[in-house]
Amino acid sequence: MTATIQSLTLTEEQQALRNIARTFLRDRLGTDEVRRVMATDAGFDRAHWAAVADMGWQAMAIPEEHGGAGYSWTEVAVLFEEVGRAVAPLPMLSTAMATAVLVDHGTDDQRAAHLPRIAAGDLLVAVVVPVDDAPLPSVVAGRLSGSVRHVVDGATADVVVVPTADGAVLVPTDRAGASTTPMDVLDPTRPQAELTFDDVEVADDERLAGDVDDVVERARIVGAVLLANEQVGLAAAVHEMGVDYAKTRKQFGRAIGSFQAIKHLLADNLVALEAARSLAWHAARVLAADDVEELAIAVPMAASRCNETAATLAADNIQVHGGIGFTWEHDAHLYFKRASSSRLLFHTPSWWRTRLAHALDL
Repeated sequence: MTATIQSLTLTEEQQALRNIARTFLRDRLGTDEVRRVMATDAGFDRAHWAAVADMGWQAMAIPEEHGGAGYSWTEVAVLFEEVGRAVAPLPMLSTAMATAVLVDHGTDDQRAAHLPRIAAGDLLVAVVVPVDDAPLPSVVAGRLSGSVRHVVDGATADVVVVPTADGAVLVPTDRAGASTTPMDVLDPTRPQAELTFDDVEVADDERLAGDVDDVVERARIVGAVLLANEQVGLAAAVHEMGVDYAKTRKQFGRAIGSFQAIKHLLADNLVALEAARSLAWHAARVLAADDVEELAIAVPMAASRCNETAATLAADNIQVHGGIGFTWEHDAHLYFKRASSSRLLFHTPSWWRTRLAHALDL
């Protein structure tokens, strides 16, 4: 049975959550701190992770009986918009996907063992979401072998959800035969890794319940919805950055925002941003309501539109800033790389549009 879909506005409680998150990220994770953290081996600071755990971010969508706050995915989406606005280097996306997988496909023992530690910020769990035709790892006689690439936060995860031809399994990354290799990626604020399994032992109680395709699909859907909301926050930040610069930067004795080419670009971008925001928030509402039929439409719409909007606005922001926007020292590049990398994280926008066309029988 699905829940009632929330109206297309934030409640007072959600507005308060947004304001608290925005203030914290502005004060604690400004762009200077983002640059420092993304240059570290881990790609995030455990002190920041502990601070957001104290505020209950990791616990937001975890049921209360497992140490969580018992909120819905709409509250989590509010957080993700602010994370995108700050390009915050936090393993929030992998944590949210792992939470969704364990809540829906974990056994009672697995939920009891892992969810309270995730809620407390003590356990990092990554999820493998294949985006190409590479063969899945295999489990033969209780031994896992194979490799996977582009695993978000895979190098720092304590446990990884690995889809195999014989079902999905939970694998501790410190187990004999398991190795992780950080990958060179466009966006250093969201690390990715290649994981290799060489005859790794997998116990029967480490197998997740349900079909492996259902496990991967759950992770992909939750990840795509939250990423869409994150991209909206990022797009809002770069649009505000461009507008502020256009008001103060002068050429030929006038603010560049008075030139038709600039003001029309920024006006069009605002329209695109608000359209993307509506799609992202609707997808979050539908996810929270667990409306499977509407999800098949809402998620592809949000995933395709929000990712393209963020990438476009981030690129336009560099153009508005002119020469200074092309320098790595300018914050515009942090947003551009985050938007461009995230655009391809769970397949391309065209892949999502094809999926939407199938859902609509077009």
